[in-house]
Amino acid sequence: MPVIDAGATETDPETTRTAVTQIFTTVAATTPAIRDALGSNRHAVDSTNPSGEIQLAADTFTDRVLEERLLALEGVGAYASEEREGVIGDGDGLSVAVDPLDGSGNLASNNGLGTVVGIYDAPLPAAGADLIAAAVVTFGPTTVMITARNDTVTEYLVEGGTPTVLRSDVTLPDEPSIFALGGREWEWDADFQAFADAIRSQYKLRYTGAVIMDLPRILENGGIYAYPSVSSHPNGKPRHQFEAVPVSYIVEAAGGASSDESGSLLSSAVDDLHARSPLAIGNESLVERFEDAR
Repeated sequence: MPVIDAGATETDPETTRTAVTQIFTTVAATTPAIRDALGSNRHAVDSTNPSGEIQLAADTFTDRVLEERLLALEGVGAYASEEREGVIGDGDGLSVAVDPLDGSGNLASNNGLGTVVGIYDAPLPAAGADLIAAAVVTFGPTTVMITARNDTVTEYLVEGGTPTVLRSDVTLPDEPSIFALGGREWEWDADFQAFADAIRSQYKLRYTGAVIMDLPRILENGGIYAYPSVSSHPNGKPRHQFEAVPVSYIVEAAGGASSDESGSLLSSAVDDLHARSPLAIGNESLVERFEDAR
């Protein structure tokens, strides 16, 4: 089976280089099991995740499968996910933080969802600067995986668990064309509302309700995804370790920018594994405008 080693360099320590390649390749190989299980696991189960959200059987199934397969890799020392309370593993190796099924609420309406993977060279919870690679897998009409490693972003079509390169050296277009703004509009403060009104007058709305599906649109078309702090989520809604930092890493590697309302997510740190964060990703000029509005 082809391995996913785009972005690997000889300057990386050999053990790290090998482990990241194995993690990416294992995630790709696991996609058929995840996709095949979605239809029969749409129902809720009698449990909630650490953020208090009702879990679907698909959430817990995907979490369990990824935990088993990733922790079996020699170079992985710790595994954590949005769906479980703590970190598991002996800590001897890289730390993998996963949102097993971002957008799982879309299952009932048969809309897109996917997996977010962050690879940290530090114990969890880790700082944004400790992230060394990231990937997202989107389950739409096809299964697509986007990886980022050493400022190299690569897009793969994954069929039967086998990756085929669709695009190499992915970068954001210079001219943005779309926007996606999260949160309930009546909770936006006046400054963010003004920012949103200006953005609406210039760009097309393309919002799926899940950053996992909005991210590929931003990479393809250029633009901005933003979820600000609001009254119901004063610290933001995206999870720092599992969503915000990994997708920020991908966008910054593709020549874009990120912000937690005060600076790049890759310069941020949290003390709580399940901490949330405001998030903006996209073309640098639009992310700067977002920050100016905060």
